[in-house]
Order: sequence, then structure tokens, then C-alpha cells
Amino acid sequence: MSIDVLVSKQNPDGGWPYIRGRSWTEPTVYTLLALLAAGRMEPARRGLDWILRTQRPDGGWPPQTGVDESAWVTALVALLPPEHLGSAVHSRAIQWLLGTIGQESTFLYRVRERLLGHPLPADQASPGWPWMPGAAAWVGPTALAVLALQKESRRNASPTVRNRIDGGQRFLLNHMCRDGGWNHGAVRALGYESRPYPETTGMGLAALRGQSSPEVERALGVAKSFLKECRSADGLNWLRLGLLAHGQLPAGYCPPPEVAYRTLPDASLELLVSGIERGHEPLWG
Repeated sequence: MSIDVLVSKQNPDGGWPYIRGRSWTEPTVYTLLALLAAGRMEPARRGLDWILRTQRPDGGWPPQTGVDESAWVTALVALLPPEHLGSAVHSRAIQWLLGTIGQESTFLYRVRERLLGHPLPADQASPGWPWMPGAAAWVGPTALAVLALQKESRRNASPTVRNRIDGGQRFLLNHMCRDGGWNHGAVRALGYESRPYPETTGMGLAALRGQSSPEVERALGVAKSFLKECRSADGLNWLRLGLLAHGQLPAGYCPPPEVAYRTLPDASLELLVSGIERGHEPLWG
């Protein structure tokens, strides 16, 4: 899907749908990142206006208008450049991320578990991010939040931001599957070892950019194996991004021709990843 096709999918309200229909925050942000990287400012400005109109009073964003709670998509919005989003709006998004943790890491939850005599698992020692406030932390929203805070840290160094990045990265390492890579959340489920997935393995590696350890090496090996067999657009996008973050994407790699980029997030992220391969860094710059 070309950048012109993405522009043609823009809704009259300025946002974008997943495929067609109502505007949602996730496809709107991914499309905006692709448009800004391509210098397509006119449709990008209308999309940014939609984003600005949908920010909630707490500084976060809902998945779509009509949802009365901020959610994980706030991390995506925080990836947008402050010079386009507005410094005050962007700052409130960062503050929302800094104030959000998984329910299992909250003080009240941990006190309750101790009073009930339940042991606290070691993998809960470092807080991650949930899909929705009040829920447990998961790999996907944690990886996205770390990416957003890393980008913020490169602009404005802050011990508070650095501490949350470090905690989020420890969360990811603690939630790695036994043989490497990441599932969506639990390392074990119903007594069985969880198996990794392509998209979450790529997301985890992208958020661990700059980290070097035996655990990261195992994850890189899993990602390279997935790259040979995966036919999911979402999975391949994140695998490429995760491997690029560590300089490990095989030279000359091209996605299989049968892979279909049907949704706007899939198509937009593919354009972003292709740009990163050419030296542009809209997600890390």
C-alpha cells in the first residue's frame, strides 16, 4: 500500500480507520508517522487536529472517540514529534505514561497479596504497562511505552523517565519465554511454558534497543527463525523492526510477496520500517 493510498483512506473528520469506517487512534497515529516521514503535511495536519481533539483531560487518549478512558494508545501518540503534536500536549502524554503501571505492581495490590499470604512472583518486581488502567501489564503496551519514553529521553534527559525505561525493560526481560522471544504476557499459563509470537518478539527486541545480554541473543535467534516462516504483516513488521534495532536484519531481506498489508496500521508500519532500513528513524529519532 502506497502513501497515496493511505491519504485516500483519511476520514472526513481527519482520522483514519483500521480498514474502513470510524476513525481510531491506533491507525491514525501509525498513518501520521508515515505521512510525517514522507513530508505529506496537509493530510498530516488534519490528522493531528483529530488527535488533538480526542485527548482526554488526564493527558491520555482513548482507543476511539466515545471511550471514556485513556489507554495504551497514549504511548503511540507520544511517538509523534512534539513539534507537530505541541510540546504541552506531548508533555501531558508522557506524564500519563509515567503515572500508569500494571495493576499487579500497585502498592495496594501488593499489600493485599502479602496480607493474604500469597507469594509475589519475581517477574512482578518491575512494573510494565497495561492495555487499560487497572489491568495487568502486558508485553505489547510495555514495549510501546518504552519506545515512547526512550524517544523522550533522547530529547530531554530525566532520571524519572530513565527509571521507567529501565523498569519497563526489566519487565520485558522477566517476561521472556524460556527459549527466547515473547508471548503476549505470562511466561507460564495453566502449568505450561508459553510459546513466543512473532509480533511480540519483535516489539520486545525493539524496546530493548542498545541492550546486550544472553537473553537478548536468544530473542534475536527466535526472531530470525520467525522471519523465515512468518506470513503475518504485523508479525513481519515488528520482527524487522526488532532486528533492525540490534543491527541483525539479514542484508537484502524482502518480505515474501504473498504477505498482504490489509489494514492501515500494517501498511503504515511497513512504510516506516522500510524508511528505517534506508536510514530514517521516525520511531527512534
